[in-house]
Amino acid sequence: MKIIVAIKQVPERDAQIQIAANGKWIDEDDLTYAINEPDAYALEEALQFKEKNGGEVIVLCAGPERVTSTLRDALAKGADRAIHIEADDLAQRDTLGVAELLAVAVKAESPDLILTGLQSDDLGLGQTGVVLAELLGIPHATIIMQVEKTDTGLRVKRELEDGWFQHVDMPLPALLTIQSGGNKLRYATLMGIKKAKSKETNTIAAADSSEAAALKLARVYLPEKQKKTVMLTGTPEQIAAQLVEKLKFEVRVI
Repeated sequence: MKIIVAIKQVPERDAQIQIAANGKWIDEDDLTYAINEPDAYALEEALQFKEKNGGEVIVLCAGPERVTSTLRDALAKGADRAIHIEADDLAQRDTLGVAELLAVAVKAESPDLILTGLQSDDLGLGQTGVVLAELLGIPHATIIMQVEKTDTGLRVKRELEDGWFQHVDMPLPALLTIQSGGNKLRYATLMGIKKAKSKETNTIAAADSSEAAALKLARVYLPEKQKKTVMLTGTPEQIAAQLVEKLKFEVRVI
């Protein structure tokens, strides 16, 4: 079985984020990057599926030249080969534009299964996997905790609200977005790092976007911290009533 895992490179979680001078995106000059954590769980699910059922795991990532470090890390963990879509303008592409980039590379491989993380740590839209499935015209399921191979395709476990789960039988090919925390993430071993150097990484140029982005970032800014002191006066009963009203309608914690 051929499995493609679409991953994204994002700033590390403890990185000090600064806004770019134009206010349209973050300043990327001094940032350190890592694999998007939800995508790391998708990669782990693919590797475990391969260990049980055999096959090939291919990691796919769009972005500038720096994303090759994330692809090498995925290869060191056990992926068989990698595909890098050279694109320096991801911040200017909306979800559909990014999904179109991925779809071109996926169609060329004709995989049996495509896995993505549930969402990205930087934008958190949670849409790319679903849009990609629609572009490919294949079944998809989201918030997946477990994947099992069956005689007719797959049986997946979806997380619902309030501790409920749903089991769904799906045909192949299919696309799944994987929930974080379902597996324990592995580390790259020294042997895996050595093997990664000889594994294939295919680089392809990103096609120009066919249409203008439907959504555009107007401004990126850090949350503004504000402090305000309000003195409540009156009898204890009146103060208590005012406090409850503010907690309910202004702070919205009760």
